[in-house]
Amino acid sequence: MTAGGSKVIAAAAVGIGGCMGTALRCVATSLLPSSSGFPASTFLINITGAFVLGFLLEYLLICGEDTGMRRIVRLCAGTGFCGGFTTYGTLAFESTQLFGSGSGLVGIGYLGASVCAGVVATMAGFVAAQKIRRLQEESR
Repeated sequence: MTAGGSKVIAAAAVGIGGCMGTALRCVATSLLPSSSGFPASTFLINITGAFVLGFLLEYLLICGEDTGMRRIVRLCAGTGFCGGFTTYGTLAFESTQLFGSGSGLVGIGYLGASVCAGVVATMAGFVAAQKIRRLQEESR
């Protein structure tokens, strides 16, 4: 395959994954409305996405080089799907709304909790991928 052809496939993988992730975020947001003043739906979506991305990237790394189908999976599921599912823009917007509405402490808590929980979720995804890969290797 030509370099141009592989770029088209890579872009298509990101686009397809992004469409699916964005659609799922839309559904999840409608199922998890935030009425308490704390943007729980965005928080849960972003933390879930951080776990999935951590798991995916660690698992693919353990399995081998970032070439061929592993690269396409990373681009589609990682960059596309997780990128479309999670939303830094909404996090920033909701935080700004909280600050603007006089709920600065909630805004600071939301930002801090989002970053900290995101890091923990990503690390948990790494650990889960390592354990699953170890179990797969032991069962062979």
